Amino acid sequence: MGEAHEDGALRRTPLAGAHESLGAKSADFGGWWMPVEYAGGGVLAEHAAVRERVGLFDVSHLGTLLVTGPGAAELVDSCLTNDLARIGPGQAQYTLCCDERGGIVDDLIAYLRGPEEVLLIPNAANNRQVADLLREAAPVGVRVHDRHEDVAILAVQGPRSDEVLRTVGLPTGHDYLHFRDTRWQGAEVTVCRTGYTGERGYEVLVPAGSAQECWQALLETVSARDGRPCGLGARDTLRTEMGYPLHGHELSREITPVQARLAWAVGWGKPRFWGRQALLDERERGAERSAWGLLARQRGVPRPDMVVRDGEGVALGRTTSGTFSPTLGAGIALALLDRGVRGGDQVSVDVRGRALACEVVRPPFVRTAVRTD
Repeated sequence: MGEAHEDGALRRTPLAGAHESLGAKSADFGGWWMPVEYAGGGVLAEHAAVRERVGLFDVSHLGTLLVTGPGAAELVDSCLTNDLARIGPGQAQYTLCCDERGGIVDDLIAYLRGPEEVLLIPNAANNRQVADLLREAAPVGVRVHDRHEDVAILAVQGPRSDEVLRTVGLPTGHDYLHFRDTRWQGAEVTVCRTGYTGERGYEVLVPAGSAQECWQALLETVSARDGRPCGLGARDTLRTEMGYPLHGHELSREITPVQARLAWAVGWGKPRFWGRQALLDERERGAERSAWGLLARQRGVPRPDMVVRDGEGVALGRTTSGTFSPTLGAGIALALLDRGVRGGDQVSVDVRGRALACEVVRPPFVRTAVRTD
């Protein structure tokens, strides 16, 4: 699954050894060997640490593309869905890479440094594909640099995240979707006020050669505040509680931004972006299906790709993600459901032959603190 080395081996982040020393259970994620959970904690404890205190993630599997040269920002704006004119240097923006049919190739964050430099963070498995597409569209003088294995990304998430970064000497306090370039222990570092958990937090982009030192400094400070290192298991339960989409589940070439309720990430007034006409047509006629949340009203946990039915047993769609919510103590799911479904509808999910009663809701399932000052 995803993009491994040409010899078939899974890629490893610069922190693979540190994860092994912490007793991490790891698995293939987007072609990378990534920690799922750590010894002495597990998903529930790691989830609670982020919601209540602070957690530290290695998310270096995420892609890193640097677009530079005269017209770099103009290229990105003409290809990806969101409108870069809405933000200025030092700000970031959630955006989408679509194909000409409007299907989602990937979702990513764009960090605007200026008209001649944009930093992009695609998903692990799609980094090369997004890079190739941008290179094909790039005019003379604009370059797309693939820095996937040159940069490590560490995420500090939770109510105590500011304390952690201040203690190790990294900048804090900037607004949500803003970033700062700085130097830390002689290395060029970017500290972004972004994350994937719904909590206040930061993502730290650090050169691969400095990743071990940065991880250790952050981990010691996180641990001193009763926090934990966290794996992709907790990252998934946290993002599902927020209703955040995951590529390959809520997002794919078969799912459009209109269906995924991501129309807010589309610059509808822009003259050009990939998939523009298809998306304009779909918005005008209305999507045949839409993204919803499902909250279990009895014991049971929905999982991805399960059939959702109405009270008469008619299929309405399928779940795209499903898990147990540690915060709510209940099963939750994300699903793509037919046009006529409304919030508050009572439905069932076919969980291995058992009808699990659920209510249709609009995520997030829990309170968000991501924008708190």
